[in-house]
Amino acid sequence: MIFIGDGALLRRAVAHASARGHAVDLVCSEDPRDAAGAPHLAAADVNTRAADLAGASTDGIVWSLNNRRILRAPVLSLGLRILNIHNGLLPRHRGLPAVAILFALLHGDTEYGATLHEVDAGIDTGRVLADRCFPLGPEDRHHQVMLRGIRACQALFEEVLAAVADGSGPPAEPVRPYGPEGYHGLRALERLSEHRDHPAFARAADLGPFAVHAPEVARAVAAVRGDARGPAAPPV
Repeated sequence: MIFIGDGALLRRAVAHASARGHAVDLVCSEDPRDAAGAPHLAAADVNTRAADLAGASTDGIVWSLNNRRILRAPVLSLGLRILNIHNGLLPRHRGLPAVAILFALLHGDTEYGATLHEVDAGIDTGRVLADRCFPLGPEDRHHQVMLRGIRACQALFEEVLAAVADGSGPPAEPVRPYGPEGYHGLRALERLSEHRDHPAFARAADLGPFAVHAPEVARAVAAVRGDARGPAAPPV
């Protein structure tokens, strides 16, 4: 298995797969410690290292977790099965999770969660294979939903790992779409000022400890509040 991504979610997935006896062929991330002793590849653009991925793979499976890299050809043309665990329910919460959660709370969404889907040439547009949902309550704050989303991603990965590895699944029948479709990239933040007086703005914009991991969102929130300071710098 090849893993592409960054951070604690990736590290936990790599450790879990290894502990369950699955070969970790390569870990593509910024931090070599994510690989936990497995072969590591640090590349600004993994799409330029398609030959390395093809040469490393022993089972044809690639996992994408907490991954902001957009995979394109020639990686998508290698014949590998590339699966992404997305923090959000598709197709409603496509894009960056920090932005998707912000607007999910502003739009009054009643559910959030994690989605397993195949990676294609679009952004979060591949076939949905499985999801894990939890309800959104009227008092939920951004950082609480983000943490629950990360936990849902981890649980979903652990739930489907064996079936993906042995080729038995996950089930091919369609998963109910959570819609209507939405896309939440950085450009969506340009509309944030329209929600300045929304009754849910304070809790939707409460990034808590995740502000340092989503500086673009934190700056947009600060601008709407009229606070030019932005997020605090992350600890060294």
